Amino acid sequence: MKGIILAGGIGSRLQPLTHVTTKHLLPVGPYPMIYHPLYKLRQIGIRSIMIVTSRWNAGDMIRVLGSGSEMGVSITYRVQEEAGGIAQALALAEDFVNGGPVVVLLGDNIFYDHLGPFTEAFRQQKEGAKILLKQVSEPERYGIAELENGQIVSLAEKPSNPRSNYAVTGIYMYDSSVFDIIRKQKPSKRGELEITDVNREYLRRQSLTFDFLPNWWVDAGTHQSLLEANRLASTMDLQI
Repeated sequence: MKGIILAGGIGSRLQPLTHVTTKHLLPVGPYPMIYHPLYKLRQIGIRSIMIVTSRWNAGDMIRVLGSGSEMGVSITYRVQEEAGGIAQALALAEDFVNGGPVVVLLGDNIFYDHLGPFTEAFRQQKEGAKILLKQVSEPERYGIAELENGQIVSLAEKPSNPRSNYAVTGIYMYDSSVFDIIRKQKPSKRGELEITDVNREYLRRQSLTFDFLPNWWVDAGTHQSLLEANRLASTMDLQI
């Protein structure tokens, strides 16, 4: 199992902090933001990791992380040339994944829980995908899962009238068919390849499972949520 960290974008919601570098290098606790997903992958034994970054910030990312040897991992870099969506960024990792299962983390998602129990459950399901859900207070900001009788019945991307408050966190587990699914996608109205559409296809195939994150989780993409991530992460020991 390999790991992918998606750390592209220009961080427009965090300006002016992101005028000179990517949001993924802003501090969260005592470390740059990108250290948190790297640590979460290393914690579950994943050592081979690809970071997808933007062309404007690749140099900064490499200067901070290098080969990953200081963190005990091996990092491969790939550049997303344009803001084409999460699914487009993930597609860049196909050769790197090379037919195996993959854990995908969004680089600005900061959370407490150990991923071990979730990845082990994903290994046991043999195929398909797994997503992790978290109840949120502003569901219109996120991809949302509608549940009925303990099953996901629909997925919506940032709905204006959310049918639940269960956000799909930026923690995804996929088998190798994810890349075939992405190839068949069409851009959304935003002009992007949406990860929600990828998850919908797994749902249609009845091979999408889910679990709940029991502890805190923050999408640190705004000034307020970055502040909250710093408050929560200050109590964590990443042991880097």
